[in-house]
Amino acid sequence: MPPPTARRSRRRLPVAVLAAALGAVTLGAPSPASASDTADDGDYLIGRGIADVTGEAAETGMMGYSSFGQKTSGLHQRQRSRAFVVVDRSSGKRVVYVSADLAMIFQSVQQGVIARLKERYGDLYDEENVLLSATHTHSGPGGYSHHVAYNLSVLGFQKETYRAVVDGMADSVAKAHEDLKPGTLSLGTGTLTNASVNRSREAFDRNPASDRAAFPDAIDPAMTVLRFRQGGEDAGAISWFATHNTSITNKNTLISPDNKGYAAHAWEHDHAGVRHLDDTPGFVAAFPNTNAGDMSPNLNLKPGSGPTEDEFENTRIIGERQLEAAREIYADARPVAGGVDSRLAYVDMENVTVRPEYTPDGKEHRTCPAVVGASTLAGSVEDGPAVPGFEEGTRTPVAGIIDALRIDTPSWLATCQYPKASLIPTGLLSDVHPVTPKRLPLQIMKIGELHLVAAPGEFTITAGLRVRRTVAEQLGVPLDRVLLQGYANAYSQYVTTPQEYDTQNYEGGSTLYGRYTLPAYQQEYARIAESLREGTGLDRGTAPPDESGRQFSFQTGVVYDNPPAGKAFGAVLKAPESSYARGSTATAEFATGHPKNNLRRGSTFLEVQRLENGSWKRVLDDGDWETTYRWTRLNGLTGTSKATVTWDIAADTAPGTYRIVHHGDAKSLLGWITPFTGATGTFTVD
Repeated sequence: MPPPTARRSRRRLPVAVLAAALGAVTLGAPSPASASDTADDGDYLIGRGIADVTGEAAETGMMGYSSFGQKTSGLHQRQRSRAFVVVDRSSGKRVVYVSADLAMIFQSVQQGVIARLKERYGDLYDEENVLLSATHTHSGPGGYSHHVAYNLSVLGFQKETYRAVVDGMADSVAKAHEDLKPGTLSLGTGTLTNASVNRSREAFDRNPASDRAAFPDAIDPAMTVLRFRQGGEDAGAISWFATHNTSITNKNTLISPDNKGYAAHAWEHDHAGVRHLDDTPGFVAAFPNTNAGDMSPNLNLKPGSGPTEDEFENTRIIGERQLEAAREIYADARPVAGGVDSRLAYVDMENVTVRPEYTPDGKEHRTCPAVVGASTLAGSVEDGPAVPGFEEGTRTPVAGIIDALRIDTPSWLATCQYPKASLIPTGLLSDVHPVTPKRLPLQIMKIGELHLVAAPGEFTITAGLRVRRTVAEQLGVPLDRVLLQGYANAYSQYVTTPQEYDTQNYEGGSTLYGRYTLPAYQQEYARIAESLREGTGLDRGTAPPDESGRQFSFQTGVVYDNPPAGKAFGAVLKAPESSYARGSTATAEFATGHPKNNLRRGSTFLEVQRLENGSWKRVLDDGDWETTYRWTRLNGLTGTSKATVTWDIAADTAPGTYRIVHHGDAKSLLGWITPFTGATGTFTVD
C-alpha cells in the first residue's frame, strides 16, 4: 500500500533536484510481502500521539550553538513531540518511544517526564520501558537542563520552557496510550547519500581500515523505517537517519525544528492531511537521529551552505530528501514479528574500569572525571562556532560563573585525559554544583526485530558502528537490526573512537570522559544486551539526583505591556496590501504583548483565514512552513512591542478572500494577564 496522500505537498522540489534526491535513494531487496498483505488484527497494540513542546518564543537563549547573542524572537514552526506505544499482546509487555523536536534530552527532562507519567499511570511506565529522544534541532529555546554547562549561554534555567518540554512530551505519550488499537509493524531499510557529509574527516580517517570500509564515503547513509498500522489503516512511521539538525545557522532567532522537523511536518500535514491544532488522532511521522556526531547537513562544509546558500531553503531540501527516502522505504517495508522488551542501567561514566577485550591495546583502562577540552570552544566550524564568552575581559551576566570555571586541571586528570588540551574539569566542579552529568542512563529497547541502543550523547558514525557491532554480537542478531539512537534520555556531549579522540577535533575535545569513553560504553551495553537476551533482571544502579532545587536564572521576566499610544492590543499597525499574487508575501503588524505571557502551547500566535460561505476558516497557523511570527520590542521603558506576521503565499493557494489574525496576551502593572485577538481587513489572492 502506498504511503498516505491526502493531498499533495505544496512544497515540492524542482524536478531536477527531486530526481537527484530520489536517485540517491537505494532501497533494500524487494520483500515478498508488504504491510498491506498482513492481517488487520496484528500481534501488537499500537498507539501514536503528538503534542506541542514549544517553549518561550521571545528573549530566551537558544539551545545548541551556545551563542550568548542568539535569543528567540518568534516562530517559524512549532516544536513537537511524537510518541508511539507498542504492546506485545502475547506477553503484555509494553514500550514507549518518543522523538521530540529538541536540541537534547537532558536528565532533567527524563526525570520530569517519568514523574508526569507516574502521576497518570502509576508503575505502568518508567525509565526502563520509556525511551526519550531528541532530533537535535539548534533553533529552539534552551534552559531546560539542570546542569550549568548547558544553561550557561541561555542565562540559566528557564522554568516555563522546561515545563512546556516536559508537559508536552508527557502529553504525547498520554495521547498514544489512549490511542492503543490492534495493529502490525513493518520494517524497511535503504540508503540516502545526499543529505549528509563528514565534518571531521581527519579524525574519521584515523580509524582502522575495517571501520572505514563500512562507510566508503565517510558518511552513514543508512535509513531505517518502522511502519505502524492500526487494523487496516496506516498510523505512523519512525524514520531514522544520521545527520545534524543544523541546516539553520546561529544567526537565526526564530524557533524551528529544522530539517527533520520539516520532514515530519510535511509528511503529516501535506501528505497525510493532519491538522495539528485539530487535536484528533492522525498519522504521526517521526524523523529521529542516530549516530550523527560527525554528520553535517551543510554539504559545502560551512554553516548554512549546501545545497544552496540560503539556510531555510537548505532546511527544506535536506528535509525533503529525508522525507522522499523515508516514504520510498516505507512503501516497501515488510512485516516483522517478535516481542517488545527493554533494559536500562545507570552507569557512573567517570569511574568505569574497562576490560582489555574492549580497549584498542588489549589492556585495562579507566574513564576519567569529565573535562571539556580546549577544542570544544572552537566548535564545529562546518555547522557553527561554539562557546563564546571565555575571552579575557568578557563581561556578561554569567561572568562570575565563567570565572569560577577557570580552575586548573590537576596533573593526574590531565594525564588521564591525554592528549586532550584540558580546559574545564567539569567533573570535579560537579562535586560542588552540577555542571556536567556523571551517572548516565544506558538503555536498549526491543521493538519486534529492531533493537535501539539509546545513547545519552552524540556518537560519531564509527563510534556508533562499534557499539552496534558489540550489541548485535551479544544479541545474536544481524547488524542492521541494531540502531544507535543518539540524543536519548540524557546528554553528555560527544563520543568518539579512541583514534578519533587522539585527533582532538571538536568532537574529540567534547568527549567528556577521556580516551576510553567509547570502550566503556561498549562494555556496559554488552552487559545490558546480555540481560535482554537472557530475559534476566538487571541492576539499574543508582539514578542521578534531582537537581531542580539548585537552579538559578539571570533572565528577567515580563514586567508589563503597553500598546502604542492611541492603540489597543491587537490593533493593526501595518495592514496587508489589498491583493496578492500567488508566490508573493503578505505582511501584517499588530500591537502586542510579550509572548512569554502565554506560550500558547497547543495553540497558535497567528492564523491565516479564508472566507468560505460567509464564515472565516483557518487555513494556516504558526506551525506551518509558509508563515512566520516575529516579536519586536519597540520601547523597553514603556513595555511596547509589535508582532509581525508574514505569509509566503504558495503557488497552489486557492484564490479567494483572506485575512491575517494575531492572538496574544498582555500583562498589566498589577500582574494580570489578558488575552486579545486582532485581525486585519480583507485582501484577495488571485
